[in-house]
Amino acid sequence: MKILGIAASASKSSSNYYLLKAIEDLLSSPDEMQVIEGLEDFELFSPLRLEKGVPNNIQAFKQQVLAVDLILIATPEYTHNIPAVLKNMLEWCTASGEFAQKAVLPITFTPHEPRGKYAMISLLGSLQTMKAKMETQLPLYKTDVHILDHQMELPEDIREIIETAIDLYR
Repeated sequence: MKILGIAASASKSSSNYYLLKAIEDLLSSPDEMQVIEGLEDFELFSPLRLEKGVPNNIQAFKQQVLAVDLILIATPEYTHNIPAVLKNMLEWCTASGEFAQKAVLPITFTPHEPRGKYAMISLLGSLQTMKAKMETQLPLYKTDVHILDHQMELPEDIREIIETAIDLYR
């Protein structure tokens, strides 16, 4: 199974990125998952921009989406919503349909409960509009993991939850 992890934060090397890297380490096959960051490098979506053509980095991203079996989107919550960079990425893919029937595991990764609830609602709404297939969702919290020097250690119970969620898509 080929998995694409999308760190949906506005900052490079965010805790969402390190969460996805920890999930990548958890999986049995080292080439099973690729984690990307850098959504802030995407040009701002505009229907008028489409008339000029899709920028190369966005075309490459769309090809990555099409080439995998499962997408993990790990997002923080900004002002009770998903980050603008994630919304922008989704807008680039809405009309062209890369997420249609694509298996997606939405993950919110926020400091503590109850944060993440509104971001999840927003993300689910967008993914449902795009006709993505979602079997479950994961609200995770920084209080549930150990972070040291940009490395994340997932406790056994969190590892089991993540593995069970991914297994739903196998």
